[in-house]
Amino acid sequence: MNAPLRLRLDTHALIANWRTLDRMSGAAACGAAIKANGYGLGATDVARHLTTAGCRDFFVATWAEAERLAPLRLPLSVLHGVREEDMPAALSGIARPVLNTDQQVARWKAAGGGACDVMVDTGMNRLGVSPDAVRAGLLDGLAIETLMSHLACADEDSAMNAAQLAAFGTLRGVTGARRMSLANSAGIALGEGYAFDLTRPGLALYGGIPRGAFADVIRQVVSPEAQILQRRTVRAGDTVGYNATWTAPRDTEVAILNLGYADGYLRGFSDCGSAERGRLPVIGRVSMDLIALDVSATPAVAEGDWVGIDFALPDAAAKSGLSQYELLTGMGARYERIFV
Repeated sequence: MNAPLRLRLDTHALIANWRTLDRMSGAAACGAAIKANGYGLGATDVARHLTTAGCRDFFVATWAEAERLAPLRLPLSVLHGVREEDMPAALSGIARPVLNTDQQVARWKAAGGGACDVMVDTGMNRLGVSPDAVRAGLLDGLAIETLMSHLACADEDSAMNAAQLAAFGTLRGVTGARRMSLANSAGIALGEGYAFDLTRPGLALYGGIPRGAFADVIRQVVSPEAQILQRRTVRAGDTVGYNATWTAPRDTEVAILNLGYADGYLRGFSDCGSAERGRLPVIGRVSMDLIALDVSATPAVAEGDWVGIDFALPDAAAKSGLSQYELLTGMGARYERIFV
């Protein structure tokens, strides 16, 4: 593909981030969440690189995601469990289901499904069976590889973190599960007590900073680049873009780039995004396929040149009002993804 829009994906940064998270996990194994197409980077390539680095546990959301990864023969778990219509895929052995409801537990038992994982709800009230049901024997007879729960507020200094840790800890030894797992990316930074036997980072692998402890150790992975389609001079008093939100204070050199909200560069970046390390501000509204930059500071850039979009996740989130997760997973299919 010879697209006018590309993502430069830093392989070394991705691997370094996993190794950092692995070290921070202490004695626990460190896995990787590669759902949502590897948080937008490309799940197949991410899995290959992390396997090479030593990762041995991967997590996706759905069976469709698992089927796309089946040729890699990964040690894979499907977080959303197993619906009736998922049973053929689940019984094929391409991944383990993470059972989330009493009905899913019953369905898996009735099918003689073999090894599985189980999610326990310790306070998030999203997915998972109740701790009381686990203690009452709901999971008896299952071959459980990993008993897991999920932290609701790990990116904050919240009393809920300790409450969930305590609730999950009471289940140690209650089931025949080989491992227990609680910590996501932010949970890893809460300390080794949250790691149990397996951690499940996602955002931090890809350059996200869910807690301040990661600021100096997690490296940026994703760098969007867009090609200049046109360079033009906008005269003083003229406007740029939809609804004429930006007016030129003086004659201004402007570049129009092949990038817009259809590519995940959303309208929150209007008049506040930037490129080339802040030297080229976004001016006017971000539209579906195009943005405008003030390129007065770079007289040499011309039609056909490539421009690096500023996309350090914490900074981009602060500017746009979007979460770091939205910024990553919203990157569209029109990018050419290049691991370098």
